[in-house]
Amino acid sequence: MDHFLYKNGSLHAEDVALSEIAATVGTPFYCYSAATLTRHYQLFKDALAPMPNLVCFAIKSLSNVAVLKLLGDLGAGMDVVSGGEYLRAKAAGVPGDRIVFSGVGKTREEMRLALTGGIRQFNVESEPEMRALSEVAVSLGVKAPIAVRVNPDVDARTHEKIATGKSENKFGIPIARAREVYAEAAALPGLEVVGIDVHIGSQLTELEPFEQAFTKVAELTVALRADGHDIRRLDLGGGLGIPYTRSNEAPPLPMDYGALIARTLGHLGCEIEIEPGRLISGNSGVLVSGVIYVKNGEGRDFLILDAAMNDLVRPSMYGAHHDIVAVAEPAPGAPTLPFDIVGPVCETGDTFAKARELPLLAEGDLVAFRSAGAYGAVMASEYNTRPLVPEVLVKGDHFAVIRARPSFDEILKRDSIPEWL
Repeated sequence: MDHFLYKNGSLHAEDVALSEIAATVGTPFYCYSAATLTRHYQLFKDALAPMPNLVCFAIKSLSNVAVLKLLGDLGAGMDVVSGGEYLRAKAAGVPGDRIVFSGVGKTREEMRLALTGGIRQFNVESEPEMRALSEVAVSLGVKAPIAVRVNPDVDARTHEKIATGKSENKFGIPIARAREVYAEAAALPGLEVVGIDVHIGSQLTELEPFEQAFTKVAELTVALRADGHDIRRLDLGGGLGIPYTRSNEAPPLPMDYGALIARTLGHLGCEIEIEPGRLISGNSGVLVSGVIYVKNGEGRDFLILDAAMNDLVRPSMYGAHHDIVAVAEPAPGAPTLPFDIVGPVCETGDTFAKARELPLLAEGDLVAFRSAGAYGAVMASEYNTRPLVPEVLVKGDHFAVIRARPSFDEILKRDSIPEWL
């Protein structure tokens, strides 16, 4: 569930009308609900309660420091995939012992940053990365705690661009080679083996792929312990999907996911780490946009919005669906029309939806893209020199701008003209 509901004829974020925010900050803008973020984090904590655990929010899904502080204050750890995300977590007040560093291409500079600033563990993805990390740790006189990411060759049955656990994907080392890789890791002077890492993909809508992967991890844990490794943490990644439509087909609940983890891995006595992003942040946010024009085309009508593919790239990049609703609540039985919903960017790909049924809208009306909290603002760009969309956080009956829309002067000042031009 989320906290975006119609009240008094207008769509609200908790107790704040989205139209009120639009009047203050302009459109388009992202709006996040603190209550939804809190609730979804707590669902995972409750699901894992029978086992020692740490729920690490995947910063790549929504990286605003205010959101990270909200979750960090609740006790969340953070899953980072870059030095910049590490610094965001630290800026939000999250201690290093709750930060896990993932990603296939960590640089020596990023390793040094995390080792000096504090880190729970590195999830390493290759032998060259292990060797580099050991060298950096030795140069600093410390040992780097690691979990090796294993690729279990499991089909996550999700979009090909967000599947990460098949043999042809770039992530991790083949699980069949895990014992020899762990042997090398244990022999490297700058590393301390603490666990196993696995992550098979994003937006999974069934539990069977998780069960396949976790069963393989359980078998590997037993084998590695027999080899003398102190496997005390199992990092299971994230990936649990969210409902992007209001249909009756809902992905598995966190409680069912937690029960699966307990059934397949609970007997091993390991601390469980998970790294959800989308399920915590996805339904916590909406993108609000204004109608610029209603254009009558050849056999179709276009709703031209002031939001564009640079603000929300998921439909263009993944063919992703977002429910789009009018901010002013339609009257019961109000007529609708099929619209192609597009933005103003000079690309045919700047299309959010085709033949989407919406009430009769006019210039200046507002619409909201639901389930836009994950991979929305973080993937935005300034393509066409369009300023980044502001972000707003709502709690109860008040809101705050947590990232302002840059002015054109601020954008232009980032460029410089060399003296010889």
